[in-house]
Amino acid sequence: MFVPCGSSAAPDFEGFTLLMPAVSVGNVGQLAVDLVIFTLDMPKVGYFYTDCLVPMVGNNPYAAAEENSAELSINAEVYSLPSRKLVVLQIRSPFVKNKYRSFCQTLLPWLKSSRCAKVILLSSSHAYQCDDQQLHGTPLRYLLSPAIQKTAGELMQRLNWKEMEKVAAYPGVNDTDMVLRIPGGGITTLLFSESCSNGIQMAVLLKFCSEGDNIPDALALVNYLNEWLQLVKSEQNSDGSATPSQWKIPHSWRLLFGSGLPPALF
Repeated sequence: MFVPCGSSAAPDFEGFTLLMPAVSVGNVGQLAVDLVIFTLDMPKVGYFYTDCLVPMVGNNPYAAAEENSAELSINAEVYSLPSRKLVVLQIRSPFVKNKYRSFCQTLLPWLKSSRCAKVILLSSSHAYQCDDQQLHGTPLRYLLSPAIQKTAGELMQRLNWKEMEKVAAYPGVNDTDMVLRIPGGGITTLLFSESCSNGIQMAVLLKFCSEGDNIPDALALVNYLNEWLQLVKSEQNSDGSATPSQWKIPHSWRLLFGSGLPPALF
């Protein structure tokens, strides 16, 4: 459940867009959400209390000065920017085994009670498990629940985005039964299907990628999101395409791969 910071009353999220990541391959969604929070300087308004995530505590990942560097962060925190009608749920730890469905049962009632206009889930999927048809064109895909199809479907077509393809349930045996599969996507498929069943306006934006240095994947995904929400201004390239160049990298990213090698090794 959502718990506001301090003793303040719960903020009003009616009509807001909720942005959240899936804990998926390469942590691409979480890194993309980091870019949004840090670039827009979004203040923390609370946290999401749940036993479905591995407990975790650490320093403020968005600290830019000594006065806020001692603040603590936990596994699921909520940030809000009323001027943009944007609220972000950042998840920083993996799910406890067999707790995916319990998390959905906790999250979806909060989404309904908060009356958010729509939910955007940032995710990723294993590139090495792409179907033949998914190897062509851009590695970026989207999904829309029936409840948001009317308001966002035409926009996706104008943006020339590619919808996530369904694949054969039994390849080589029965190619007529098609299903949605997002290998490496974590909670993505379950949360999307539950949102469809509950009438939640949800869009999933994802990227095919591999484990490694996933900063370029996060930048590609957040630029993809920016084409829709226009969170930062874009500059025109020589070929006429637009490239957002104003994403700010959190200082904590310097430790993504740990500290340097200790000199005592040599």
